[in-house]
Amino acid sequence: MKRTLIILIAAVVTSVATAQKAIVLSLEQSGADEIIENLWNNATAPHSNGITADESINEKCELENTTQTDLYIYKADPAIATGQAVVVVPGGGYRKVCIKYDGFEVAKYLRSIGITAVLVKYRLPNGHNEVPLEDAQLAMHYTRTEGAKWGVDPTQVGILGSSAGGYLAAHVSTVTPDEQKPAFAILIYPVISGTTHSTHHGTFNYMLGKLRTDAEQEYLSLENRVTATTPPTLLLLADDDLTVPTTSSMRYYKALRRFGIPAAMHVFPSGGHGWAGHDEYRYAEPAKEAIADWLKIDKVRK
Repeated sequence: MKRTLIILIAAVVTSVATAQKAIVLSLEQSGADEIIENLWNNATAPHSNGITADESINEKCELENTTQTDLYIYKADPAIATGQAVVVVPGGGYRKVCIKYDGFEVAKYLRSIGITAVLVKYRLPNGHNEVPLEDAQLAMHYTRTEGAKWGVDPTQVGILGSSAGGYLAAHVSTVTPDEQKPAFAILIYPVISGTTHSTHHGTFNYMLGKLRTDAEQEYLSLENRVTATTPPTLLLLADDDLTVPTTSSMRYYKALRRFGIPAAMHVFPSGGHGWAGHDEYRYAEPAKEAIADWLKIDKVRK
């Protein structure tokens, strides 16, 4: 009887494990040139986010319950390629991955100006803040070690993130060992600080849990993690953003300048939150020009 029970339990566990499914969008849906599936997952990565449900996607192309890390590769045309690459991490408040505009559309723009883009479908934290960090760091490492086949200079790999993805990009920029940090960072209306009047509570709730302590918030407020080796950084935001207070970015910018890190911050008059990848945004072209100009300057700086 005992042996039968053990067999039944094992069968249930196996069934749950095999029933959990990941969502990988096609080349046609993503506009990518190549897809690297299952770079790792909850079973093979250093840490699991503890999510056991299937991944899901809604009509807005927002992914939830992500448990598998995939890369979508957008290869720059060799005729215009600069040798630079950007790892792109979308936003979504760490509750979902908004992969269409923050991801696909941003990556396609980078490709159009000669920058190879590596879009990361990362695992959501679900209270495990180290999980998306590991995924983004792995994507950085993969791009550096494998990017030569796409014409990428391993010393010219940066990172770009929007909203919670901006937090993730800044997290990689500040806590990654110096020799593995991005060459540059582009943060679009990023979540940075965990302090009450400067934060996006949802992102910190999903990262640390609603019972997070003040000490945890302070430790993961990234303006407190900037050092002299944090990479040059461009920040883009709108003055009327009611979702993520602009003071969050301003704190990060001040910390960068305090350490002498090359930095620029563009604050557009309007647009609120969530405009990355939207060509209809009033300041879409100035934002694109700011990114293109920053990438040219950063390449010269190196």
